[in-house]
Order: sequence, then structure tokens, then C-alpha cells
Amino acid sequence: MNRFDGMEAGVVIKDKEYRKLLHEVIPNCTFHYGYDMSMYGALDIVLQGSRDVVQIRDGRYMMVSGQSGAYLLGRGFMWIDMQDGIAIGGFYFHPTNGEPTPTVNLFSEQVKEAALEMNQLPPAFAADLRVWSEDKRLPDITTRYFITGSKKKIVLQHDEDYCAPMEGFPPYEDSCQQMNADAADVDVEAAYYVDATGHATNATAQRAYGPDYAVWIEARNAACAGAADPLACHILRTREHTRLIVHRNPVPVVHPRL
Repeated sequence: MNRFDGMEAGVVIKDKEYRKLLHEVIPNCTFHYGYDMSMYGALDIVLQGSRDVVQIRDGRYMMVSGQSGAYLLGRGFMWIDMQDGIAIGGFYFHPTNGEPTPTVNLFSEQVKEAALEMNQLPPAFAADLRVWSEDKRLPDITTRYFITGSKKKIVLQHDEDYCAPMEGFPPYEDSCQQMNADAADVDVEAAYYVDATGHATNATAQRAYGPDYAVWIEARNAACAGAADPLACHILRTREHTRLIVHRNPVPVVHPRL
């Protein structure tokens, strides 16, 4: 794949060998991008005709990206570690099917986990994801999901500390703790959503949080109001509740046949 370095993504996506590779690493599931289509089809929409230049970092990490213009603000990429054979795709857009918006959906046929946090993904991928997000002008905090090889949508939980320095990036400074709180909030909403919709990759539901969500919000706010650091309390309790929701109805994991 080194031959693709510097080429336009719209050219690379037409290559037969590259398309064959995508079919092997993109989950074969239905994805709702305005209407139901395959996950492969959604990524194909944003990569076709893309003039983004393919980048290969350190002779190892390959990024092919593109966007489809104004339609739901779709942007996508495919990231490949050519040394370890790891492939992860990403798709950002503004859903209209009732789920939290905007969202970043990461996906890989190679991932079978029932629950996932950002620190479980390769650090090189996390760094390149942030570069891509800034280049495509994505919001600093978005709902994040991971669509797995088990054809399930799970929450990709924010476990980053936005107050901690990250090599190669400027600090968020005064806003960082509020960003941690915002990230915790979108995670708990996403956890309720996928739990209520059975982790379907193309679910449609309007605010599928259930009555216990409002009850829990009220209890959390009351408990943290008298805390020494209300915002830190908010973050801790929200992250704990997200993990509770994520693990209360475990996602079935499909293991490959031996």
C-alpha cells in the first residue's frame, strides 16, 4: 500500500486491491446515513471523488479520508497500521434518526469486544484521530460509538483527561474540566440509547432514555450540589453510571469459528 502515499483518496478508492481490503475489514452491517445502507456504502459515499491526499506516517500508518459535502455533514476515513495489520474506519455525521447528534462511529471487523474505551485502541490511532478531527473541524466533544465485527453498536467511552497534556497538541487550559464533564454526559446518553435499541447499527428511536434517566440525573445533581468540587463529582458519578448501563445488559460477542 505504500504506492498510495500522496495520491488522492478518490483515486485510491477505485483500486481493486484496496476495495477488496475494505470489504475484509469493514463490518458487514446496515448503517443509517439518512437512509439504511451498508457500512461500506456509507464510507464509499464520502471517499468517492475525495481530493484529500493519502498520508502514510512513519512509513507505517496510512490514512485515507474524505467528505461528502453538505449532506448530513458526512466525513469518513480508513486508518491502517501496515505493520500490525490493524484497520479502523471512522464516520462522522449528524444523524436524523433520533440518536444523539453529532456522532463519530468508528468500526472494524477485527474488534469483537462487548465494551470499549479509548485507551484500548492503539495510541497511534488516537493521535491520528485527533489530527483528522481537527482537520475536518469536528467538535471537540461528540458522541462516539464503535461498530464491531459482531455487528453491534457499542459506546466508545471517553476515558481521556482533557486537562492532561498530549504530546504534539496545545492544552485545552481553562475549559478542560468542563470538557471532561461534557464527554461524560454524551457517554451516558449514548449508553442509554444503545441499551434501549439493542445495540442495533441502524436503530431509530426518539430520546430512548427511559424514565430512570431523569430520575438518575436528578439524584446525581442533588448529590453533587453539596460536594467540595461539584464538577469533579459530576464527572465521577456520570462515568460510573455509564459503566453500569454498559455492563447491565452485556452485548453478545460472536467469536470466529476455529
